[in-house]
Amino acid sequence: MLAVLKSCTLSGYEGVLTLVEVNVARGFPHFDIVGLADTAVKESKERVRAALANNGFKLPSERITVNLAPAAIQKHGPGLDLPIALGILAASGQIPATDRLLDTLVTGELSLEGKIRPVKGVLSMAIAAAKHRFAAMAVPRENAEEAAAIQSVQVVPVTDLKELVAWCKGLMDIEQAAASSRREESAKSGGNLAEV
Repeated sequence: MLAVLKSCTLSGYEGVLTLVEVNVARGFPHFDIVGLADTAVKESKERVRAALANNGFKLPSERITVNLAPAAIQKHGPGLDLPIALGILAASGQIPATDRLLDTLVTGELSLEGKIRPVKGVLSMAIAAAKHRFAAMAVPRENAEEAAAIQSVQVVPVTDLKELVAWCKGLMDIEQAAASSRREESAKSGGNLAEV
């Protein structure tokens, strides 16, 4: 089964929309990530594997292929952990592929216990989310204020994998993050690249 989630990676200081295509199919158990992924992205396999197991989910004993598109752009950092994990859950039928899940831009690093850690460049990612007209963006709670500087995108601050899964299923609401007045002024004036 196939699930396609949306995330973002950085090219310089610019956020680039990244499709996280996850296919789970019968075959020899194998987990592969393709699409010009750097070492941190390739290491996400182990973080995702542990986070799923430690939160009561299963890593399917099947062939898992994760394609990060566009393939021509290098993918950096651990921010793709969270959409990869959600993609595996959706593609394996462990969670439903709801509109809320499929229409939200998702970023965040996973700890082995399933906590969501902050990532760099969230303001640039929020700008990309607005450019591509995403209604919502799920980010680590520590990055929420930064992302909320872009007011046209609902920012969903999350602390762990189970919380985000419950939100995606519609089982809970999470209060939208608000930007501080300092960040709002910075975003209106064109921003400060030192904060990206």
